[in-house]
Amino acid sequence: MNNLVGNKLKILRKNKKMSQEEVADFLGISQSAYARMESGESSSWANYILKICEVFAIFPEELLKVEDLKPDADRKEDPSRETGTHLSDKVIEQYEERIKELRKIIKKLKKERKLK
Repeated sequence: MNNLVGNKLKILRKNKKMSQEEVADFLGISQSAYARMESGESSSWANYILKICEVFAIFPEELLKVEDLKPDADRKEDPSRETGTHLSDKVIEQYEERIKELRKIIKKLKKERKLK
């Protein structure tokens, strides 16, 4: 989640043509603390979510959802989509593993039921 939010913060900041220092000043934190949020190294963005939404004029849901933001026109790839796709792939893999586990449990229960 930190990488997803970090990528979105970077896109939002660049779309507003702001520096990391300007956003950090608005939030009342150091530029390096804000840089850690953008890089995904920090989850402290959660403490500042309302102020972040205020500076970028968005709702909290927009910051947390997996799709929709577009980077500046000069950027060819959209890191929020890449992260979203990666996140989706991981969720799918987790569900597939869980389905395999549940199938084994069902098979075992059916076998036990036949024995009774």
